[in-house]
This record gives sequence, structure tokens and C-alpha cells, in this order.
Amino acid sequence: MRRLNEDGISTMTEYLSITAIVIVMFIIMTLVVNAALVEGPSNTLKYHAYVDIGNGVSTRMVEMYAIAPQNGEIRTIFDLPDDVANQDYYVEVDADTDEDGKRFQLIRVTDGTTMSEIAIAGIGRTRGVTGRTSGAGQNVIYYNSEGV
Repeated sequence: MRRLNEDGISTMTEYLSITAIVIVMFIIMTLVVNAALVEGPSNTLKYHAYVDIGNGVSTRMVEMYAIAPQNGEIRTIFDLPDDVANQDYYVEVDADTDEDGKRFQLIRVTDGTTMSEIAIAGIGRTRGVTGRTSGAGQNVIYYNSEGV
């Protein structure tokens, strides 16, 4: 009676099993590493950049309103970064209400996924401010005493 040697098959099955497990772990790690090491820090960077952009726009508005004439108009041109973390974004100035029903103005900077909201300091309750812009091109703040 002839006895079969199964050592070669066992070794090959072992190598294939270990290789399959390692490939599955590699695929899972690739997905997890991208989310943890790339997207998380990128979103944090974008949020803080958006806060800085919103604060800069708010400061420009308050400074412009501080020197605005009682009768007439004033216009200022300012520059924003073209993109943040290689993504376009937009800046929107809008009104909202708090829990007490009081109206306030805020600056919303977002790319659709990450968003920052900054209150317009000093003029948020007294002046009506609206508008929308992006980082590309020239950005203008325009004041007209007639409210137009």
C-alpha cells in the first residue's frame, strides 16, 4: 500500500490562507488609514482656515462700516485664498435668529462638507448685511447709506 505525502498540499494551503488574510487586512488598513490619517487632519485644517477667513471678512466689514459716510457709498476690494486644502469654498453672509428670537448676522464659510460660522462683530444687529462670494477672483464689500 502506497502512502501519500500531504506535506506539500498542507504547506501550499497554509501559504494561500495566510496570503488571503494579509490581503484582506491590507485592504481594510488602506481604507482606515486614508480616513484617519488624511481626511481627519485635512478637515481640521479646513475648519481652522475657514474660521480665519470668516474672521478676516468680519473684520473688514466692521472696519468699513466704522469709516462709512452718513450719506454716500464706499467700496473696498479684498483678497481671499483661492482654495483651502486644494478645494474650492464659498463665503456667505446671512441673517439668523437666536433662541430669544433676536436677529443676528453671521458669516458662513464652507465647501459643502466642512463649515464654519462666525458672527459679525459689532454690526451684526444694527446693519443688514447680505452677500456671497468665493475665493476666486476679486471680492468686494459695498456700502450704500440708502441701504441699496
